[in-house]
Amino acid sequence: MIEQWHVAVAALFGALIGSFLNVCIYRLPARESLVRPGSRCLHCKTPIAWYDNVPILSYLWLRGRCRSCRALIAWRYPLVEALNAAGYGFIAWRFGGTVDAYVYGLLFSGLVVVSFIDLDHMIVPDRITLPGMALGLVVGTFLLPRWWDSIGGLLLGGGMLYFMAWISPYLFGKEGMGGGDIKLLAMIGAFLGWQQVLLTVIVGGIVGAGVGVALVGARVMTRGAYIPFGPFLSLGAVVAMLYGTEILGWYGSLLTERR
Repeated sequence: MIEQWHVAVAALFGALIGSFLNVCIYRLPARESLVRPGSRCLHCKTPIAWYDNVPILSYLWLRGRCRSCRALIAWRYPLVEALNAAGYGFIAWRFGGTVDAYVYGLLFSGLVVVSFIDLDHMIVPDRITLPGMALGLVVGTFLLPRWWDSIGGLLLGGGMLYFMAWISPYLFGKEGMGGGDIKLLAMIGAFLGWQQVLLTVIVGGIVGAGVGVALVGARVMTRGAYIPFGPFLSLGAVVAMLYGTEILGWYGSLLTERR
């Protein structure tokens, strides 16, 4: 465990990083620089002063409006900041000041960016997943000494969804998985290993199917329509990252009892 003030510091740092994640979510699909120009209002293009760019607090202080033109600021901005803050705080509480905590914080932020981009544009950007695969292998080799697990996770994660993408047209008459999802799961596998990538697919698939059925039942979407799978894979990865060891241990004990 870790002291409470360490968790608070991690959450504060997560909120600051979350502000940058908002930049990534908006600019990566548009292929814009993440550095220049600085933060500006999307409506009047006025540069945002530092005191109006304090995570979460500035949004509340300005009541969700631009100081210059009074245009509404999307609620997603403080949501991403709060989500990343909560993620960093929980990871710090769960893993303390270990190397794992820093690695998982990095992965968590990447998953946040991927999820919101996929929700907006139905794409998973290669500019995150391809470097993420390489970084996951480096982490697995040098920081979390399990290089074989990292390589196995990358191959299994990418291979599973590639097989599903290949066979879906024959079984369902349409494409099942996009290339972005394949690379995303390969990245997750590189970070978490082959066992956790299996858990990621199970959790993501169950939640995704449940949400899909609920949306069809509520007539929000039609049967057969596509929904972005990246957010569900990301959710599965977070569950596997935080509690994968306990879940797999519990499942293993059930199998042992049945023998």
